[in-house]
Amino acid sequence: MEEILKRRKRKSAQPKKETPRVPQTFSYKKPKGQYAAKAITSLCQTDIIRGAVQTVQDGGDNNLHSHTGMDGFWMVLRGAVRFYGAEDEVLGEFGKHEGIVIPRNTKYWFESCGKEDLELLQVVAFDRDVKNERIDVNARKLVVDTTQRFDGRVRNSPI
Repeated sequence: MEEILKRRKRKSAQPKKETPRVPQTFSYKKPKGQYAAKAITSLCQTDIIRGAVQTVQDGGDNNLHSHTGMDGFWMVLRGAVRFYGAEDEVLGEFGKHEGIVIPRNTKYWFESCGKEDLELLQVVAFDRDVKNERIDVNARKLVVDTTQRFDGRVRNSPI
């Protein structure tokens, strides 16, 4: 009951006095010419949300880690993924149009587990009151900065 009263007393979110952001458009197609085990196609980003698609080939799985100020929404577009928690507990195995939400400070890692490359939609939300840091529990499996980057943002959109 006390928590409900606290929520009611909170002020509604007020926009900062800054230049209004314009809508962003994007388009996703699996990247051609991917040579790295993992590629990320950026779709959009504001100060509180980011959208991307991770394309994971054999060997592109990640390590056990958490994020201090970021919640993650993950949905399979193609392929299959297996998410793990602490102690390698299986959180779930997901196919096309299935997924999972990982709250901040939750330890997790994932791997592609299908016969085709994994295409995984990632939408993350940031807590503006908490500095977001990636906390690696185990050593990273990929060398930092070997992830290939692509851009799915549509420039000069009519919006």
